[in-house]
Amino acid sequence: MKLPLYQVDAFTNKLFNGNPAAIVPLTEWLSDELMQQIAAENNLSETAFFVEEGDGYRLRWFTPAVEVDLCGHATLATAHILFEELGYDKDEIIFKTRSGLLTVKKENGQLSMNFPAVEPEQAEGPAILFQALGIERTSNVYKSDDYMIVLDSEEEVANLQPDFRMLNEVDARGIIVTAPGDKVDFVSRFFAPQSGIDEDPVTGSAHTKTTPYWSRELGKTEMKARQISERGGDLTCRLKGDRVDILGQAVTYLKGEIFLG
Repeated sequence: MKLPLYQVDAFTNKLFNGNPAAIVPLTEWLSDELMQQIAAENNLSETAFFVEEGDGYRLRWFTPAVEVDLCGHATLATAHILFEELGYDKDEIIFKTRSGLLTVKKENGQLSMNFPAVEPEQAEGPAILFQALGIERTSNVYKSDDYMIVLDSEEEVANLQPDFRMLNEVDARGIIVTAPGDKVDFVSRFFAPQSGIDEDPVTGSAHTKTTPYWSRELGKTEMKARQISERGGDLTCRLKGDRVDILGQAVTYLKGEIFLG
């Protein structure tokens, strides 16, 4: 059996930047075990699988280690493949996912994804969290399925050198660290050794949590954001009530086939 395979750099307009995702279009579902094996073999932060279903597509995301409930960059990458490589000609794509209905449409040269907004609650982070990040304990800590720590400056976020072995012991999907940006409204980094990803290059789902926070802090509903990983990526974030629009670009890097024997 052969399966088509695409690789896309998401949240960037040039190759070798942003967050790479693998996309595997399917006509029918593979077993969960096989999809997890493919994701592990791809060894990217996410591999997305989708099957046409009714008026949209059922979409699932796998890290090399686990299936996840929401992935922004692989959703952006999947929409890019549908629009640019597979001839999808409607204005909007509907994805049916473990996080509910997600929509993606073209907007001024970008792709606009509409996700549920998440309001993390203020929390007292465990000591190991601060030790792993190498920072002083702060009260600016929030918790959903991720911890979110707010620092004072972009420089502090950029200079973090986490102990990933220690960070893996923190009870959370991942760790968001964010601060006001020097040239954008806010910046962030995302660490998720618990999900098999020490540092994710650009994390759309994290911006469903940072966007409501910075909207309140900055007094605006539309913001420019940058994830300052080594590869880096750019996003536009727009708060719309209990939803968030996350906008970005994507470029195709690879087209190929998977041979399953």
